[in-house]
Amino acid sequence: MTLATRLLLTFALLLCSACITARADVSNAPGANLEISLITYGPGDIYWERFGHDAIELRDTVSGEEVDFNYGVFSFEEKNFFLNFARGRMHYLIDAEVTTDEEAFYKQAGRSVTQQRLALTPDQAAALRDFLLWNLRPENATYNYDYYVDNCTTRVRDALDRALGGIIKARLTTLPGGMTYRQQTVRLMSAQPWLMLILDLGLGPYADHPLNAWQESFLPAELQKNLHNITVPDGHGGTQPLIQSENLLSPNRLDAPPATPPDLRIPLAIAGLLIAALLVLAWYRAPLFYALLGDLFLLLAGVCGLLMLALWTLTAHHSAWANANLLLFNPLAFVLLRPLWRAHRRIALSRFAHGVLLLQLSALLIALALHLLPGVVQQNQPWILFALPCWLALARTLRKSPST
Repeated sequence: MTLATRLLLTFALLLCSACITARADVSNAPGANLEISLITYGPGDIYWERFGHDAIELRDTVSGEEVDFNYGVFSFEEKNFFLNFARGRMHYLIDAEVTTDEEAFYKQAGRSVTQQRLALTPDQAAALRDFLLWNLRPENATYNYDYYVDNCTTRVRDALDRALGGIIKARLTTLPGGMTYRQQTVRLMSAQPWLMLILDLGLGPYADHPLNAWQESFLPAELQKNLHNITVPDGHGGTQPLIQSENLLSPNRLDAPPATPPDLRIPLAIAGLLIAALLVLAWYRAPLFYALLGDLFLLLAGVCGLLMLALWTLTAHHSAWANANLLLFNPLAFVLLRPLWRAHRRIALSRFAHGVLLLQLSALLIALALHLLPGVVQQNQPWILFALPCWLALARTLRKSPST
């Protein structure tokens, strides 16, 4: 089934949700007959599947009917979808499907499927069911998606926490997380290196704050793992694990993401030194190649700077705000395109271009100083290691006298 077909079926289901829930046994079964499970799906191959997915399964133990509720539906056909995406105003929907149909899609794609049966009381199970059905109504189904704080997993996490009276949040906020938003993003996107680098370059200091286990449960795999730390009353004055059983329904058949994020410092430092060495060597041996390579670097630096500036000032992507990489790559680079091209013919810099170059070098020094200061949050050392040798090589060659 194609993605487009799947999305059309999803919207049809939403339009008919009132009818579906009216007929579904889980919609009116007593809470004592409801079995609640968290279903976790492993990462997929497509970039938007790399973070994984999950759903809440409601099962009527009498009729055997099983329905999955998930918050991960979106449509490329939505009006102004790409404009809204660029502005950070993405609209997602809750969906409900028969469990066997939902799980079959992920099994066929080779993604792992894990079921965790949860220990909810009859009243909690009924309250969760009622909330999910309320949320499924067309007027309540849409929400504004945020990668890190309001996504398909945080919605599942919050729905479970709501049914349990806040037990999950109270416990997980006391436990430290294992990684930052940046580290998790780089780790999970490492199968698409160019996209991983673009995301890492575009993330600001927000992505580097330490997380607790509640915050890190924005990822399905982390929520699956962190629920093992939750205990609930057993009804007899004691406590019991929230997870009553855990079953791997389908193993992963795809390349699994690494357990830790790749260290970008060495490869980016090597790339920066290589470009710097080529620029200096080409200045002496191949002036035209020097001009082409130098202008390509400046063009990319300017474009990246414009995009980062736009993300900060024009969008709701708060994870990209106040990005210190703007000191390394910014629109000042465009001013130096023509002077660098003229430099391969040994034409000296104008006073204005010389001033722009000094301003850029000052910005580079500020970025380096900020990174070395204690208490600085943003971890952009890989990009400093890349940009520093490139800018120094350009400065050395551009400031040479025409007679040299």
